[in-house]
Amino acid sequence: MTSPNPVAAKPAAKRFDAEKILLGLAAPVLAILLSMLICVVLLAVSGKEPFKAFQVMFDYGTASDGQVLTLNRATVYYLAGAAAAFGFRMNLFNIGVDGQYKLGVLFAAFVGSQVDLPSFLQIPLLLVTAMLVGGMWASIAGLLKVYRGVSEVISTIMLNAIATAVVGLLLVPGVFAPDKGSTTNSIQTEPISQSSHFVTFETAGGTLWGFIVIAVLVGVLFQFTLNRTRFGFDLRATGRSESAATASGVNVKRMIITSMVVSGAIAGLIGLPELMSSSYYFGQGIQPGLGFIGISVALLGRNSPIGVAFSALLFAFLDVSGTQLPLQGDYPQEIVNVMQGTIVICVVVAYELVRRYGLKRQQQKVGAELAAQAAAAKKEVAA
Repeated sequence: MTSPNPVAAKPAAKRFDAEKILLGLAAPVLAILLSMLICVVLLAVSGKEPFKAFQVMFDYGTASDGQVLTLNRATVYYLAGAAAAFGFRMNLFNIGVDGQYKLGVLFAAFVGSQVDLPSFLQIPLLLVTAMLVGGMWASIAGLLKVYRGVSEVISTIMLNAIATAVVGLLLVPGVFAPDKGSTTNSIQTEPISQSSHFVTFETAGGTLWGFIVIAVLVGVLFQFTLNRTRFGFDLRATGRSESAATASGVNVKRMIITSMVVSGAIAGLIGLPELMSSSYYFGQGIQPGLGFIGISVALLGRNSPIGVAFSALLFAFLDVSGTQLPLQGDYPQEIVNVMQGTIVICVVVAYELVRRYGLKRQQQKVGAELAAQAAAAKKEVAA
């Protein structure tokens, strides 16, 4: 009886890997195509030329100034998506990213306006402040889940509302905001010190925020932790089955709390790119809803650091290029929100379709292998 040739088995393994990658890409691509089709129908029904709208978005999004704005926006969206994705990998639904980033950037802005150290100390101080505040706020939901069995979905939603109230309480004249004077009527913190400004790059298309380096670093650390550390293994194991993880010696309670803290710490960084590179203060004009955009970005990116990066670029591209629709064709800018929303809905459907197809293919392969083994056994008996 001849032994199987290991060299001949390698192409099959490669084909399996290629098929696995294609299946992984199929769901987000299918979701984007379905979303575009829905938007085409909506624009056509409203009497607008759909393909011209896409051309307007593409032309501006690929121009130098549009590219810079897209990268700046994608930096923020990536941090939001990474914060949500880290919790999702643990099977924790951190819906409180919105409140965590607001508190994180508020305290970082206050510290930056009150402390003026050299840049190499000041910038890390603001980063650590935002991460500590975001992590501590997220830990409340983790502690409630571990010791009182409260669903993190409910607790983080309620913590969002509380965080908004806390921001309103602190951002009043005489507390975190200066007394109303001759400078401005809007309620905002004092501008952060010059040493708190993060490096920026002047390009032909405008100012590129250097905070993109921090976003890349977060992604690298996320990927390394997830796939190259014991903590990442325990994280994935607990996310798949808490009972199995407990049986293998994993402290599930500690993993839940730690995961919520890390997710909140990443969320604390979300508002810093604009604070340290553009506005230089925290005020009432802070962009709302970034936490929920992060959830959408994480879902489309399948909670993978690399997938979240492409998802953040797509959402940023839609936001930036969509601003030109009312200006260059009298198109409703709301079509961008429709596209983003339908992408999230379609991605859930597409993932389920791809998952079922993947299971069917796996069953077919197992059946074929069993049939081949049975045929080989019959030949061996006959011989």
